[in-house]
Amino acid sequence: MSKYITKYILLVLVLLCLPGLLVAQKTKKELESKKKKLQEDIEYLNKLLEKTTNSKESSLGELMTVNRKINLQEQVIETFTKEIEIIQAQIKASNDTISSMEMRLGDLKKEYARMVVDAYKTEKGYNKLSFIFASKDFEQAALRIRYVQEYQEFRHKQALIIDSTSKEVSKKVARLQKKKDEKKQLLESVQAERNTLDVEKKDQQKIYDQLKGKEKQLKKELAAKQKASQKLDASIKKLVEDEIKKSNANTKVKKNDTKAPVLKLTPEAAKLSEDFENNKGKLPWPVVEGVIYRPFGTYSPMPGITEFNNGVDIVTSKGAIARSVFEGTVSVVTEDPTLGKIIIIKHGQYYSVYVHLKEVFVKAGDKVTTKQTLGTIMFDEQSQVADLELQIWKGQNKTDPQDWLFKKE
Repeated sequence: MSKYITKYILLVLVLLCLPGLLVAQKTKKELESKKKKLQEDIEYLNKLLEKTTNSKESSLGELMTVNRKINLQEQVIETFTKEIEIIQAQIKASNDTISSMEMRLGDLKKEYARMVVDAYKTEKGYNKLSFIFASKDFEQAALRIRYVQEYQEFRHKQALIIDSTSKEVSKKVARLQKKKDEKKQLLESVQAERNTLDVEKKDQQKIYDQLKGKEKQLKKELAAKQKASQKLDASIKKLVEDEIKKSNANTKVKKNDTKAPVLKLTPEAAKLSEDFENNKGKLPWPVVEGVIYRPFGTYSPMPGITEFNNGVDIVTSKGAIARSVFEGTVSVVTEDPTLGKIIIIKHGQYYSVYVHLKEVFVKAGDKVTTKQTLGTIMFDEQSQVADLELQIWKGQNKTDPQDWLFKKE
């Protein structure tokens, strides 16, 4: 009976631990994947910053790059911390399992010892043959033979169960030690990352101190950029408004109808719009390599300076190209003294906007495909930074491009 109880207990322990272990393994793999991508982005920013440090003066672009690097570093530390929490939970579960198995192993050994003692006492009084020949009849003799055989078999199986359970406990103890070693390494990694973060924060403070004296100049430059962005906003809204009017040109509007007119799409444009929407979170990046260092919406690159970004700015390497995030038609190619050359591509009711271009390889009316090269990205010699601003609009409403792009983190 004991062998069935033992197997049952082990099975219950496995079934109880398995879902948690599977979830933990999945989460751990996700964290490792995220950590790897974060570290790749940090390494890429390091390469860019190496070139930036050759510049005589610190720039806001350099500060934003360092800010982003610090943010990524903090995420790496957070990822390490979560990994440690998972391993700690696994260590606790392993300890509990080992304790239960060791208790059961002790019970099995005690039970087996009693069987050996009982067998010794029985065999000392009389041997097995005497026990069998003392039977009243043949049927009882047959039953006694069967009993002796089953008893010997049971003892043998009990010995095997004890041996296998003992080996399983040893394996679990070895795995537990491995987990403890892994935890120790992760703790050392966290400390190393924190040391790196301390150094980066000192660099951040150093750049900030240098820029503090140029706050008025920076605010003036950002104000000019903000004014140019507002002008671009108005142009995009006017573009959409004109297309709405054009699509509704043959539609009679009732006098009491207060509803704002909407863009009427052809079946082909409606399909393209639907495809674009279905690819939310899966669109390719508009650069081959790059890191978002200026987010969508209101943000502060340094104390005392705040601005609103209509899209996301992706810092990339000098000479990098911009590419289309989805198939569509080029609506506008224009230029601004502050923002550089600009491309607006229509995807049904959606628009993708590419700002800070130096050269452009397409013109209005061109059909473009996903990942098609659109032009080269401007490089600021003063800040030693090349960045592409990507905007994504739905009609006349701005959306966060980070929600649309394939998740790198």
